[in-house]
Amino acid sequence: MCESDKQKNELEELLLEEKNGESISQNSKHLIHCLSVIGQIEGHYVLAEQNKTTKYEHIIPALVAIEQDRSVEGLLIILNTVGGDVEAGLAIAELISGMKTPTVSLVVGGGHSIGVPLAVSAKHSFIVPSASMTIHPVRMNGTVLGVPQTLSYFDRMQDRIVNFVLSNSSISEDDFRQLLMNTEELVLDVGSVVEGRKAVELGLIDELGSLSDALECLYDMIENSEKRYS
Repeated sequence: MCESDKQKNELEELLLEEKNGESISQNSKHLIHCLSVIGQIEGHYVLAEQNKTTKYEHIIPALVAIEQDRSVEGLLIILNTVGGDVEAGLAIAELISGMKTPTVSLVVGGGHSIGVPLAVSAKHSFIVPSASMTIHPVRMNGTVLGVPQTLSYFDRMQDRIVNFVLSNSSISEDDFRQLLMNTEELVLDVGSVVEGRKAVELGLIDELGSLSDALECLYDMIENSEKRYS
């Protein structure tokens, strides 16, 4: 490949990363890939143009590329979500939790619904004091058949999410299910809004902190991993 073609490919990759809300810091202590998950998680259905979305068909190959790239030493995931496609969000969360690359998540603004599994999927999670996490049961838009099988499907889907959150955080099952089924907090809805400090106290999120704290944690994870294999 000639030099001009190589530069062209690098420029195309940078433009694609910018479009997908990704960035790689080149002149830093360690090579960190920053991945932003914002708005709604767009899954099998395309949302309206006015919606800010994170498309799972962009995120999944990006995660595969990050895991394979030997130059990328860590992944920082910035989260500010308002829910979205449950199965697409859970698929992304499962991929993150299965990565060997050091991963740290940082919740800013809010982590709504499927944003909770995404937040806890990293090896260490942070939340800023002003952020909140909205926890509510699985729901579905559109036509729903009022039959026992539908209720069974919702129960099984909810159990998948609950089990993932419990296995990737320190919150107890009783506390999490109580937050899910709270009827005294949200108007015309079931669930809870948990602010940053409370999320840490419950064990849902590992630590209260901001960008510098998340980066320092990621640097420590990278350096400890280097010592282990040196």
